Amino acid sequence: MKTIDYIPTSKIERATKLMQTGAKVGVNYLKYYGEKMVNSDLTRDKLNEDNAEDIYDGLKSLKGSALKVAQMLSMDKSFLPQAYVEKFSLSQFSVPPLSAPLVLKTFKTNFGKTPYEIFDEFNANSVNAASIGQVHVAVKDGKKLAVKIQYPGVANSISSDLALVKPIAIRMFNLQGKDSDKYFKEVEDKLIEETNYLLELKQSQEVVEACNKIENLVFPNYYSEFSSEKIITMDWMTGIHLSEFTNRNDNQEIADKIGQALWNFYMYQIHILKKVHADPHPGNFLVNNENQLVALDFGCMKQIPNDFYTPYFELIDKKVINDSKIFNDKLFELEILRVDDSAAEIAYFTEMFHDLLSLFTKPFQAEKFDFSDESFFESIAQLGERFSKDTNLRKMNGNRGSKHFIYMNRTFFGLYNLMFDLKATIVVNAFEKYK
Repeated sequence: MKTIDYIPTSKIERATKLMQTGAKVGVNYLKYYGEKMVNSDLTRDKLNEDNAEDIYDGLKSLKGSALKVAQMLSMDKSFLPQAYVEKFSLSQFSVPPLSAPLVLKTFKTNFGKTPYEIFDEFNANSVNAASIGQVHVAVKDGKKLAVKIQYPGVANSISSDLALVKPIAIRMFNLQGKDSDKYFKEVEDKLIEETNYLLELKQSQEVVEACNKIENLVFPNYYSEFSSEKIITMDWMTGIHLSEFTNRNDNQEIADKIGQALWNFYMYQIHILKKVHADPHPGNFLVNNENQLVALDFGCMKQIPNDFYTPYFELIDKKVINDSKIFNDKLFELEILRVDDSAAEIAYFTEMFHDLLSLFTKPFQAEKFDFSDESFFESIAQLGERFSKDTNLRKMNGNRGSKHFIYMNRTFFGLYNLMFDLKATIVVNAFEKYK
């Protein structure tokens, strides 16, 4: 793959690149509507493919938060056209890496030394490049290590990148009023945290210490002496990416074993630690030769405050969902319903979230749940299609829910999709034995 010698870091450069991308998308729409006049049966599939291609190509050269947003969107398989999911999923694995001179310069800036002076061996060619950083192989005292290097300028460009994305998001999600800023601030704060590798080092060590008792789950060790704010070093973990494993695995017992480890890992974090690894995409998990799950990359950790945790998880109880008074109270508590809502908005969003929660909480309603149940995921897709076509929804204030929903929902969307890919059957409350 071609390497990158330069990443645009100034506001003007990045804004220009995004404007060029926007212009390409505009041309795609003009082309689509022109062809639609001739052929009324034309679907939007080709338009979605062209737009996904142009948007991804624009974002991958910017790296950083712009590409991270694409990665977040790719996890939401039920609410995004397939062309976007497929293209944006590449942001998890396949983006052009930094060139060797830029890698050496990053080391010199952070340690005052080249990697060849720090490690016994170091490969200046990246083995994996993603949205915020890329990974290199090194050896020290006979131990093989993974060294993650952050792209230059990523941290400094987050605020300006999100400011450019904000008008598009406001239109897409019909956000109204100043209080929509809380959602953008939540994303901005989390992305800034992800660029602080010293914080990631601390979070990684805490997760490993708390969760290493969970069966069939392993972690790398992390090395503070070879880490800095922009570089983090850990054990090199062998295995195949979870997505590759699910494509080739035909052993249900192994799928269930790995799925149970993954589910226990997330439930233990959420319910016991009240903090969760909010980036559950396949690139952050491997399956090793012992058929154990390897968990990587703890840059995005979401703290779950009690005043959100309690009502959020009370809504997995069928009795609460089906008691209109209690259900209504919980929706207000979670800011899904607002005091300035009209009667029509209250009725509409109460029904909408009753349908959503009745479906999404199904895995919690029984002792065991089979994530190979295609009807469950088809129902989610149908619900997503129903809301995307609902013209009433576009007229209503889209500011819905506590800011904590952003990363909690992202966590559950990602987890459900990974469990579906594994086709695992799990015991829902098995994590409780690790309390």
